[in-house]
Amino acid sequence: MTIPLFKWYCFGILVPWGIRMALYLGIDGGGTGCRAVVADAAGTVLGRGQSGPANIASDPSRARSNILDATHQALSQAVGAAALGAELGRLRAGLGLAGANAAGAVGRLQLDLPFAQTRIETDAVTAAMGALAGTDGVVAAIGTGSVFASIRRGQFRQIGGWGFTLGDEGSAAVLGRSILSYALRAQDGYAEITPLLAELLKDHGGPSGIVTFAQSARPTDFAALAPRVTSSDDPAAQILMQSATQSVASAIKVLRDGDALPVVFTGGLGPVYRARLSQTERWAIKDAAGTALDGALMLARGAL
Repeated sequence: MTIPLFKWYCFGILVPWGIRMALYLGIDGGGTGCRAVVADAAGTVLGRGQSGPANIASDPSRARSNILDATHQALSQAVGAAALGAELGRLRAGLGLAGANAAGAVGRLQLDLPFAQTRIETDAVTAAMGALAGTDGVVAAIGTGSVFASIRRGQFRQIGGWGFTLGDEGSAAVLGRSILSYALRAQDGYAEITPLLAELLKDHGGPSGIVTFAQSARPTDFAALAPRVTSSDDPAAQILMQSATQSVASAIKVLRDGDALPVVFTGGLGPVYRARLSQTERWAIKDAAGTALDGALMLARGAL
């Protein structure tokens, strides 16, 4: 973007007219959606964009499309639609993406992105960077999926984040899948049929309907059922929430490793687990200093 002034100052440095200002792109891509911001060298956000899911392991083609869609929206706001094509290839990008820990996923995506510089990490990295803003602590990022991370004396550590099939403990997707599995066990007589389980069986047209749903359901489809678990007093929902809360607590305890690190909860279900664990644990729980998008911009600038 050419600065439309005779001269422009950045961090006390005089920049002649006609010099293009560096633009930074931050991407936060997860199982539910993809968000983008474009900022200048001073950190001022110039444009924002939003699109669909961006898990590069489970659906790389769709993820790439949504990343570019969100980027185009943000960059168009920042420089105008007419300059979009010229500026896209000059962006310095930091991307925090679900599925980035899958073998080969990052390399394939990097080849398909048009940016001048591209750094891709898991969404846990950018969530932790944004939430802690340079301080030590533990971040529990729990939404459609889940991942847990710590930063201690500049060292990043992640546990979990293995995806819906192998992990995502406490996540909305796992809660949704678990309550349907519970309903089928109740149907078979292994568990008591509670009002919520009976309602789910009815809503899906019986056990065969649940099986049909599960055969094609994505994590986001299962996650849509999570509010019926997290907000319910139903005995089955309470059993699942107790188990999920224990899983979240265990992950946090591993990362704290005996230190008095503060804990930050992020993601759509973050407030749910914060409320539950604040009643049982003596941790220092604090609000996030920033968002995963802030972390992505830090990544674009070369932090960590």
